[in-house]
Amino acid sequence: MGYEFQVTVDSNSPHTQAKWWAEALGWRVEPSDENFIRGLIAAGQAREDDTEIFEGKLVWRIGAAISDPETPARPRVLFQLVPEGKTVKNRLHFDIRAGDDRDALVDKLVAAGATVLYRGSQGPYEWVTMTDPEGNEFCVA
Repeated sequence: MGYEFQVTVDSNSPHTQAKWWAEALGWRVEPSDENFIRGLIAAGQAREDDTEIFEGKLVWRIGAAISDPETPARPRVLFQLVPEGKTVKNRLHFDIRAGDDRDALVDKLVAAGATVLYRGSQGPYEWVTMTDPEGNEFCVA
């Protein structure tokens, strides 16, 4: 029997990163249930400082998740708040398979705050290695 999993990414600003990556992948940020959060606070099971307002919505401060609404079986990605910034190269990264749309997607992501590190190729395969706004490496192929 195999296990389900999600990918978790450490982040300085989880909601901003979730919004950025949802746009990059064509996914959606999973909605926040403000009434549920308020109910937990009222019941003493959560504290006000466990929350924040992001783009006018009450959210959990510690994280935000994205998922593919068209293919819910795909693993979700959770961005979680950590106190330290990124200091070394990622040991794990996303590869976005854009096919013929690669260069257009690279341009779109640069306009949205990504940085191109380098272009690579091996045999017939080509990719662009980039960083997201928090410096996490990823590739567009």
